[in-house]
Amino acid sequence: MKKRYTLEQKRWDDPVQHAMPPHTRVPAEFTVGGVRIAPATVLAPMAGVTDTVFRRFIKNASLFTAEANPTADVAQETSNQLSGCGLIMTEFTSADGLARMRETKRKRYLTYYDDEHPISAQLFGSNPETLAESARIVQDAGFDLVDLNLGCPAKRVVACNGGSGLLRDLPQIRRIFEAVRAAVTIPFTVKFRMGWNDAQIVCVELARMAEECGLNAVALHARTREDGYTGQARWEYIAAVKDAVRIPVIGNGDIRTPEDAAAMVDRTGCDAVMIGRAAPSNPWIFRQIAQYTATGNYDVPSNEDRYRMIRTYFQMLVDEIALEEQAEAARAAAIVAAGQIAREQRHRDAVGKMKQFASWFTHGVPGGGALRKQIFEARRGTAVLDAVEAFFAAQPDPGEAPETPAQQSEDTPDALLTSLGAYCD
Repeated sequence: MKKRYTLEQKRWDDPVQHAMPPHTRVPAEFTVGGVRIAPATVLAPMAGVTDTVFRRFIKNASLFTAEANPTADVAQETSNQLSGCGLIMTEFTSADGLARMRETKRKRYLTYYDDEHPISAQLFGSNPETLAESARIVQDAGFDLVDLNLGCPAKRVVACNGGSGLLRDLPQIRRIFEAVRAAVTIPFTVKFRMGWNDAQIVCVELARMAEECGLNAVALHARTREDGYTGQARWEYIAAVKDAVRIPVIGNGDIRTPEDAAAMVDRTGCDAVMIGRAAPSNPWIFRQIAQYTATGNYDVPSNEDRYRMIRTYFQMLVDEIALEEQAEAARAAAIVAAGQIAREQRHRDAVGKMKQFASWFTHGVPGGGALRKQIFEARRGTAVLDAVEAFFAAQPDPGEAPETPAQQSEDTPDALLTSLGAYCD
């Protein structure tokens, strides 16, 4: 059976428990090519995950104001700077597809809202000219930054010489860097892995080349392509990249808690941290990092917090469908049958998203398996919302013990686990 990179298969392997460093915290801000990002935290681009609904959901879940903490050192000029998530990134998008598709279809892949700034669009591909053209499209669409994916380990991406597949061809990467840098004026960044395998570690050389070609920042996921998502991220390579270049370095890999984020900064000297897998399972992690940076402490979510979080995200998915249907109705009512098919597909997609995140959002909730089962069996978004309302209304006293990892595994339908969409962080 072929290996699939799914949310469930990306559980951490014996995660290291880091203590909070006594004097080191995640930086309050950093700058990428003139774009100020505050705080220095980044939501990793994840295919099938970081669409506009999830990005806005994370921004809302991350909101942290310093008003309740007068001594907090948190900037308050804009809504973004009240968020624990400083920069959000799109799902990775095929440069070939973006360059070929019609303008109306592009909007579906490049949709974002004003409150998502600063926002970076991530592209993957292997042709310098096509990537340059797609970068121009991204710039014209109003994105603040454009990012090149050199990290995705998925076979279907690597087979096209995209993602981490390009790590075996540094001369081609240089051609891509030069073409994209010449094509756009917005900040240009790259996210990459250490190398193809342990025999081909190229991260330091690649980072230096990025700096030489005028890129504005680099992000390193401290694993090789061969590692996939197994084993421990090797943070020492983030430190080596930081020592090698003067442009900002963003560290990525095995950040599950504020303690992990602070420990990465302490050990590597990186300018910012990027969080992928932890965001779907703990949407509050950015807020927790901001709280710790400001006060030295952070809140742990309660069952009520989880209820509001699940209800909010699922409602946002339903609302997004309603907005799309309103926009469709406002257009000429041609090809009614095709419109009906499109509407049904949107509903299926929304429920699919709900199923995709069910096992993560209910992680640690007493009896969460029963809710996961109901969500899996639902066919419409409204049915999922009803199930969430009924489940939390019947929740026992907060003192009841949370479900164990064994219970979480045993009561999650196998079909749900295998239906979770593939993504790359």
